[in-house]
Formats: sequence, C-alpha cells, structure tokens
Amino acid sequence: MDLILWRHAEAEELPGDAEGGSDLDRSLTPRGEKQAARMAVWLDRQLPERARILVSPARRCEQTALALGRKYKVRAELGPDALPGQLLELVQWPVNKLPILVIGHQPVLGQTIAHLLGLQENDCAVKKGAVWWLRTREREGAPQTVVVTVQSPEVL
Repeated sequence: MDLILWRHAEAEELPGDAEGGSDLDRSLTPRGEKQAARMAVWLDRQLPERARILVSPARRCEQTALALGRKYKVRAELGPDALPGQLLELVQWPVNKLPILVIGHQPVLGQTIAHLLGLQENDCAVKKGAVWWLRTREREGAPQTVVVTVQSPEVL
C-alpha cells in the first residue's frame, strides 16, 4: 500500500482575539497558494489515476487539495485534532490496495510517519506544503514500511 501524506500549505495565522474566527476557517496565504500549486504539479505526475484523496475539513486543506484538481473526499477524522490511529484506520493501513493521499495537519502527519517508521512520536516534523510518500511491503515474511520520497515545495 502507498500512503502519501501532504501537509497543507502555509496558512493565515489566527487573529490574537480568535473570537468569531475558527481554526477550520483559516485560508492559505498567497505564499501557501504557490506552495500548493507547485506541489500539485509534481504530485499530479506521480499519483496513479486510481489514487483516493482524503482531506481534512479545514479550509486550508481543501484549498491545498483544489490545487491538485482531482476529486477528493472531506473526512472529519482528519481534522486538526486527529490521532495517528484514526488516520491509519481511515486509510485501512496496511491492507488497502489503492494508493491513498491524505491532506492534513501537524502533528498527526508527523506522528503517523514516526509510528510507521518506528521513531519516537515527536521525531518527525512535516514542513508546510511537504509530501511524505510511504509504502508497505513484506520482507522475509515481515511487514516493513519504507520511505519512497519526501518532497518540499521549496525544492521543486
């Protein structure tokens, strides 16, 4: 199974008096829009057509997904307070046969990567707009997770 984790691109900060404003309503900044567009061009060339795309309900995640120009599903389980177990259950890791792209948030993306690679929970930071592509495979009868690639919009 291929699991592609894409952190939303740079977003507006919450105003200091967050009254009336919600974290879910934060939009991408102009820089974030460029980051999403740059990564989307790369991803569109790499992702198989049959890949499923699951997106956090946060506006900044949906805006990131829109840059890719493919159909996606918004899933509440991928919100800013998501947990690695919820994410892995949602994507049916490692048994799902389809490649899955998840567009979401830190810290859950980094925690999920750390869990799958056997690292400490806080050992893996995912930069805004970056993609981590993981794959499960069997080696000598045991499941193994490998990193296929890590891409950042700044280096594309």
